[in-house]
Amino acid sequence: MDPRLFEELTRSIRQAGAIARGERKPSRRHEFTPSRIQAVRESSGLSQAQFARLLNVSVKTLQNWEQARREPTGPAKALLRIVEKEPAAALRALQADSV
Repeated sequence: MDPRLFEELTRSIRQAGAIARGERKPSRRHEFTPSRIQAVRESSGLSQAQFARLLNVSVKTLQNWEQARREPTGPAKALLRIVEKEPAAALRALQADSV
C-alpha cells in the first residue's frame, strides 16, 4: 500500500475515534429536525402517506420523524437530502419506480 494512503487512512481512523469519544466534532453533519423533515415533505406537495410511500417507509415511521420520536438514519437521510436539494429530479426518479 502507498505510504501516503496508509497515513491518510490511519489519520481518518484516529479522527473517527476522537469523534466517537466526543473529543472532536465531526466536520459535517446532516441533521434533520422534525420541522425540517415536515418542510421537505410539504414542499414536495405530498401527503404523509404519499411521501412515506415515496421513501419506502411506513406512515408511522414518517410521523415518528415529524414528531421527534425517532430520527431518520442512513439511506433515509440521504433520500431526504436529495428530495430537499433536487425535489423535481428526486420525485421523477422515485415515482418512476412506483409505476
